[in-house]
Amino acid sequence: MRAAPAARTGRRTGLLLTLTGAVGRLAAFQLAVEDWRVLRNPGYRPPCDISPVVGCGSALAGAQGSLFGFPDMLPGLGAFAVVAALGVAVLTGARLHRPVWLALNAGAPAGVVFVHWLILQSLYVLNRICPYCAVVRVVTIALFWYVTLHDLGNGVIRAPSAGRGLPAPVLDAHRVLLAAWYGVIVVLVLTRFRTYWSSLP
Repeated sequence: MRAAPAARTGRRTGLLLTLTGAVGRLAAFQLAVEDWRVLRNPGYRPPCDISPVVGCGSALAGAQGSLFGFPDMLPGLGAFAVVAALGVAVLTGARLHRPVWLALNAGAPAGVVFVHWLILQSLYVLNRICPYCAVVRVVTIALFWYVTLHDLGNGVIRAPSAGRGLPAPVLDAHRVLLAAWYGVIVVLVLTRFRTYWSSLP
């Protein structure tokens, strides 16, 4: 009688991994294409350069776009492909071993810290919002959030004060907490470019 909820949880987690991996890889691939075009032609204007505030050209050309000596999107291409492949495996009934979940839970926090650094750079150094980058950041946060909840809820990792599993209020409010996280970022964007937004007709 208890197998059905566990199966639903597995399908939901698999679907999340598949979607975040696929969408993140698509956005990272588009960034890689635009970066290659900018390198070939410094005068090229990416189609994502929509306005003085919304654009990816400065992100690609700036030091933030190659923090480790190579384009930032290259590790994302590989990482998101792995995430999507694991998601498909879970959807088809595979049971991932604990080290795989731990590896995901090691990579996801690193990714989420990096994208938050990029958010701050985008808002307060580059003064631009990169659309493709924003997609990567949204899916990275969701991936981190739900992989962590999965691992805590299934005993892969243990909450310090909760033993095995998570308190019911946390599980019940997971969507609200994630929405609040996104909401804080949206507020930062709105307040940072308040003058520009207010000038729009």
